Amino acid sequence: MPKITRDQVRVPADVMPDMRDEYISNYMKATRETGRLMLFACDQKIEHLNADFYGEGIDIADLDPEHLFKIGNEGVCGVLAGQRGLVAQYAADYPEINYLVKMNSKTNIVGTKQEDPYSPQLYDLDAVLAMKEAGVNVVGLGYTIYLGSEYEATMMAEAGELIAQAHANGLIVVLWIYPRGKAVTAEKDPDLIAGAAGVALCLGADFVKVNPPKPEDGRTPAEALKIASTAAGRCGLVCAGGSTVDAETFLTQLYDQIHVGGACGNATGRNIHQRSLDEAVRLTKAISAITLADWTVADALAVFNGEKDFTLADI
Repeated sequence: MPKITRDQVRVPADVMPDMRDEYISNYMKATRETGRLMLFACDQKIEHLNADFYGEGIDIADLDPEHLFKIGNEGVCGVLAGQRGLVAQYAADYPEINYLVKMNSKTNIVGTKQEDPYSPQLYDLDAVLAMKEAGVNVVGLGYTIYLGSEYEATMMAEAGELIAQAHANGLIVVLWIYPRGKAVTAEKDPDLIAGAAGVALCLGADFVKVNPPKPEDGRTPAEALKIASTAAGRCGLVCAGGSTVDAETFLTQLYDQIHVGGACGNATGRNIHQRSLDEAVRLTKAISAITLADWTVADALAVFNGEKDFTLADI
């Protein structure tokens, strides 16, 4: 995939004229000058507590939060996404990483059967801008909406205002949108996933992270995803990575999501960070080879297996 140039970046009209160059720079950094997003999701320490970082099948290195930043530093990623405090604690030691600050989070202790989910905004934009002013390489923000929750209106209003403010300050925004709540009977219904993509576009997001759909009409998940990526319009759609699977399965799914489903990247957490540092770094390179450079699954798998290497110079 050829690189894009600065003048090929579509700048939303709510970006202030004096912030257009800042927005373009942040977009180019986040997408590694390709227009595609490789997002390393590191927000699960709140979302899933410690279950994603310690236990059977998880490398012991993952218990130390710095493992995330070592992977982001040594691997090939577009952005590392995490809460403001997590980023603040480690960013000074890893200044070259592109950071996307996750603005809201909730734990998984209270289940949907007990109460519909609401993920509150944890801090205002000024706190993030102050950190950026202090030298942290923040390129964007992230926010989760649970579509179908009885609290969806609150989350949509928070996200809409946040996107307007972020764009006015030259930052990109990625929305996590998951249908969830008592009104939702199938969280991965293809029509709901496509609906979530359209909501992200209407709120003004630059990218939307969704779960891969699970069609029941004979289509493959990638074929069903094509409807959602089209519905997203100029909001780039990326798929969540989900729980850890073997590398070949994961890379094949990713390739199909992009080349069949029309996705413009990926957002992966557990599949990367639950591995040893060496293996996790190799997987980020394999994922980026497909996402950022259109490498085949076979070539990406060779990167994961250590038979080839992939660097930003290969884009």
